Amino acid sequence: MKFLTIILISLAAIANSLGQENKSKGLAEVKNIGSNRELFVDYYLIDTMVNSRLELHHPIDEGPVMYFDKPWEGQFSAYCTMLKDSNLCRLYYRGIPIVGSDGNSHEVTCYAESEDGIIWQKPELGIFEIDGSRKNNVILANAAPVTHNFSPFIDANPEVPAKQKYKALGGTEKSGLIAFTSSDGIHWEKLGEEPVITDGKFDSQNVAFWSESEKCYVSYFRIWTEQGYSGFRSVGRATSTDFVNWTPTEPMTFGNTPLQHLYTNQTHPYFRAPQIYVAVAARFMPGRQVIGDEEAQILNVNPKYYKDCSDAVFMTSRGGNVYDRTFMQGFITPGIGLNNWVSRTNYPALNVVQTGATEMSVYVNQDYAQPTAHVHRYSLRLDGFSSLYAGFDGGEMLTKSFTFNGEKLILNFSTSAAGGIRIEITDADGKAIKGFSGGDCIEVIGNEIEKEVTWKDNPDLKSLAGQQVRLRFFMNDSHVYSFQFQ
Repeated sequence: MKFLTIILISLAAIANSLGQENKSKGLAEVKNIGSNRELFVDYYLIDTMVNSRLELHHPIDEGPVMYFDKPWEGQFSAYCTMLKDSNLCRLYYRGIPIVGSDGNSHEVTCYAESEDGIIWQKPELGIFEIDGSRKNNVILANAAPVTHNFSPFIDANPEVPAKQKYKALGGTEKSGLIAFTSSDGIHWEKLGEEPVITDGKFDSQNVAFWSESEKCYVSYFRIWTEQGYSGFRSVGRATSTDFVNWTPTEPMTFGNTPLQHLYTNQTHPYFRAPQIYVAVAARFMPGRQVIGDEEAQILNVNPKYYKDCSDAVFMTSRGGNVYDRTFMQGFITPGIGLNNWVSRTNYPALNVVQTGATEMSVYVNQDYAQPTAHVHRYSLRLDGFSSLYAGFDGGEMLTKSFTFNGEKLILNFSTSAAGGIRIEITDADGKAIKGFSGGDCIEVIGNEIEKEVTWKDNPDLKSLAGQQVRLRFFMNDSHVYSFQFQ
């Protein structure tokens, strides 16, 4: 306690100085966060930091969960989409057992499902005849080039008719992106014969969703930074109010960061904070070869697919044509073993989904172009992409000014046995509000997904709702993943 008190006094002096320097900045931009859960994935709410930082976390390897072992699937299966549909997990992916050009007739769209996201079943749907039998899990066939990269989503638009609860896009540059709808996620039909988006390259997985924060449909798809197929593989964006008529393609920007090849973008609203779009993107490194010719023969990898390598990176967006790349390092990096270093492996599936009371999962395509091609699962704590972190010696962070709705402040956090967190609520000038100082805050210790922050004498937090406030975090040996006013 004495140690933390000393930290509070010294950091408060620094914070007051920094608060005065940033007074005009704090007053100039007032965020209205309402009762949104806010994650520490960017600097959206951060004003000043002292001995603290944002830290990227790496998912835990949970191993393979499903192999592409059916005759119509095979080693070139890819472009997975994961949907959490009530208590059911649905997985959609391209099946193709032989190498071929994009959008060829051998490509089919396959389906699997799971109650827990770990044990998967491939139902015999009986919709299409493949190799003389209807005992298969194919939901779309004879529909090239749509089956090259068919990617569905559950339409969260409150006005969507039941028969169009599920929507999807698929296609190549030649065809444009064709829209499909479904009432059950299994049986699909075209929304129209003409493509709905035509300005893009589309030679990858192209995704869409209903944005509650932007009140429109949003699609993110493959473009190139230069004409033709030179430059960098990148991402374009378009929006629509009806899923038929779309705005012109707008290239995404990445701030002051170096361009990299992004093979898939996998942008989607985070299910616990839909105002934040997360993108677990495939970063492709063309010509960066790890595997030699003899090693490739031992792996039995297709000769066309071992002279590049790739991993997954973490990006975010809060709408518009801007990605935030606070973290340039790898998010999911290739594992031990040369099989993880072939071309076009480590490509993440679309969507992060909850798979436990405190856990969420990311799924990744691995062992591409090899007989062992499969879907791999990685886990994280809820909201645990990254965190606000301070070490043992203590640190502090002051937010920008914002307004909120709610009666209590909830943290998702972890500390060491010696660590702790205190939160001070200040006015727009950075001056502690009576009853809500760091010294009044009951120290937060432990490791919980949801814990209420309290102050001595239980002052009325609701009285501050709608006012301009800031939060000052006093921390040592601790992480804060998210906070929310409820």
